[in-house]
Parts: sequence; C-alpha cells; structure tokens
Amino acid sequence: MKYGFERPGHARKMAKVLIIDDEPNMRRILSLILQESGHSVVEAGGVSQALAQLGSDQFDLVISDKKMPDGDGFDVLKYCGENEPSLPVVILTALATVELAVEAMQAGAFDFISKPFVPEVVTAVVTRATERTKLLRENVVLRTEAKRFEFANEILGDSPAIFDLKEKIAKIAPTNATVLITGETGTGKELVARAIHKGSTRANETFLAVNCAAVSEQLLESELFGHEKGAFTGADKARQGLFEAAHRGTLLLDEAGEMSLGLQAKLLRVLTDGQFLRVGATTPRTVDVRVLAATHRDLLARVKVGSFREDLYYRLAVVPIDIPPLCQRTEDIPVLVEYLIGKVCRELKVPERTMSAAALKKLQKYHFPGNVRELRNLIERACILTANDVIDAKDLVLVSDNLDIEASANDDITLPDGVELPAFLASIESKLIAEALLDSNGVQAEAARHLGISRSDIAYKIRKYGL
Repeated sequence: MKYGFERPGHARKMAKVLIIDDEPNMRRILSLILQESGHSVVEAGGVSQALAQLGSDQFDLVISDKKMPDGDGFDVLKYCGENEPSLPVVILTALATVELAVEAMQAGAFDFISKPFVPEVVTAVVTRATERTKLLRENVVLRTEAKRFEFANEILGDSPAIFDLKEKIAKIAPTNATVLITGETGTGKELVARAIHKGSTRANETFLAVNCAAVSEQLLESELFGHEKGAFTGADKARQGLFEAAHRGTLLLDEAGEMSLGLQAKLLRVLTDGQFLRVGATTPRTVDVRVLAATHRDLLARVKVGSFREDLYYRLAVVPIDIPPLCQRTEDIPVLVEYLIGKVCRELKVPERTMSAAALKKLQKYHFPGNVRELRNLIERACILTANDVIDAKDLVLVSDNLDIEASANDDITLPDGVELPAFLASIESKLIAEALLDSNGVQAEAARHLGISRSDIAYKIRKYGL
C-alpha cells in the first residue's frame, strides 16, 4: 500500500488528509489550516463521495463532520475500521457533549473537534493523529519484514549488506534453483544454506551437508552416491549416499571447489537429469534433490586454469550469493557480540558476561580474517579466561596482538629483544597453524592445503606445538 510516510531513515512527508463536510466554507477553512502546515488535502462533500475517495486512494487521516444530508460521520468511521484499521478518524461536531465524546471514542474515533474550531487545536489533533498513523504503519512494515525473514533469523545484523543478503535469500528460497554461495571462511555459508532450505517448499524435508575438502576423492564419491556390496575392499554391504538420503530435500556441497574433475562430471549429470550411479552399480538411480554449493574459492579462476569444469560452474551458479566479510559490516559486531556472549555462556555454563565499550571498539577496528567464526572463538576464550563480569579490551587476544612483529615502511622485520630466532619462528609457525585450523573448522587436510604443506607435516606440527 502507498502511504504518506517514508520508511524509517528517510525524509518525512507530511500527511494526506481527507476532509468530509457538506458545508463548502467549513471544508475550505480546514483545508487552509492544514495546507499552511504542509499537509496535502482532499475534500469530499458527503458520505457517498468520501467512501468513493477512500476506496480509490490512500490517506493518513480522515476528518469527518458528524451529521450530513446523505449519512453520518459514524458511517465513515465504520468503513475505515473495517477496511483500514490504522487510519485515524476525527469527528467534527457543532454539539460538543460528553455523551458524543464517549459515543465517538467507543465507535473507534481518534478524537473529535467542536465547531467553531481553533486552528491551533486542529493542528495539534492532526499532528497527534498522523504520528499515530506513522507508528502503526511502521509496525506493520516491521512485522511483515520479520515474518518474511523469519526463516533467516539466525543471520544476525542490521547493516545494509545483511538486509540485502536476506532480501536475496527471500527471493531465492521458494524456488528450486541451484545456488552457489561464496564468501570468506567463517562468514556463515552453511547458515545461509540452511536459511534457503527453511524458506523453501522443501523445509519439512531433509537438509544434509558434506564438506568436500574433508574427504578423499574415493570416499567422497561413495559418500555422495553410495555403493553396492563388494564395490571395493571393505564394502561388505550396500549403502545409500547423501543424494538418496536427501531425496525431496536439500543437499549442501560445502567447499565444492575441492572436488576432482572426475567427480565433477558425475555431479553434473545429477544436476542435469537427476540420475547417478552408485559405486559398483550399472543401473542408474533418480533423485529429486535441491543442490546448494558453497566455496571460499574463486571458481571462475579455477575454470580458467582447468581445475574446475566450466559447464558445472554455470550449472551451480544459477543464482550466486556472495556473503560479505565481517570487516565490511562492522556495525553488526555489537549485535553479534551480544548474541554470541549469551550463547557461549549458556553452553559453557559460566556466569553471564557483558562487553565494555573499549572492547567493542577494539573488535570493530580489527580486520577479522576468520570472520564470525573467529569472533565466536574470541568471545568463547574471553568468557572462559576472564574473571570479571565485563570483558574488557585487554581480555581480547587478537591474531595481530600475538604476532609481535615490528615491520618498517620497507617491510624489514625486527626480532624482539631477548628472543632467539628458532623460538621466534616456532611461535609464529604455531600461531599460523592454529589460525589455519580455525579457518578450516578443525579439518587438518584443508588447513594443510591453505598453508601449502602436507597432511603428515601438519599432523606432526600439531603434536609438536600441542595444538
């Protein structure tokens, strides 16, 4: 509906008022008073003309005479109550009695004005009435938006970036389109995938997720498509895969960019015609699964170097969603902190904590390479180690605090006084490995790949540093 008010945060428009009175001079006087205050005015000479205006236009306030030749002001009041409850009606009367006031209020009138009227009284009543209309209609908008986004209530934040993200999810969710969710590690790609599932027609069916980077190529094929008995050593019985388990539901392929080219070809067939082969089978099976893919990689760059199929990319990226990193929406950090502190304290069974203004300021200046996941870990660590009820800036140990490296303008590195080089390098290495494990959600194979070392190397170093 079109109202005479802008959404919160925009410049306010004045009200659009419908004046109903069978006396032209009375209408004219009221119109002049309201127009001098900047309001827009439409006039009606009786009840029938007023009802026609109300049926074809939108108003913010109605001022109606009590008695008119073709009806009563209460007829207008009844019509507004049935068709637009948030529209206030002010009754005009030449006989201002207590009985009339009670009758008007019981019928739902906002107020009444007696004739002859005082301009200041009229202006005051109109101001109060239109402010009420504004609040009521803003509440309707907020409730509508809350209902529209209720499937995404776990995606926290009030920033424009998060509002746009929820808008996009709301449009995508009801469809069956394949969605490619991109974003840095820790931004909440699986959270977005779950929101899409909750807002879809498949919401009552299964949602499953698999991390393609955490499973070897051979095991991943069996994980996705299942296998027949005897298909490989150890396959002592047939087993269905995730595609069958997610039939009629949703399957999230997390870190889809890590799949081998051979597995990509098999995935493309499922996306094209819904058919696949179990490992060791010759008869294809058909499933109805909505596929969502997530990755922190640049898949188009991988397409260019030949490590990702171009046809699969365009089949996955029917609708792309990119999640903004936390450093680009720092205004959301206070909301996230309040939620995460409550959640962490309940899970850890520790006393409720709050965060100081200095600590919040420190977080909002930090670049957060691990995004929301890193923020949660910082809060969890602070809730465990902080003795006070208030988490202060000194209680938040950031990666930049740990890496005590002084770099000059030409990138020279200064070794801290009293520290030997082997110990200094070991300290840096252990912190980088810990950060890589944090970014990969504890998956050693993925952390090793980020660092450019082997899985056996990272396993050795994890034991070495007691991580």
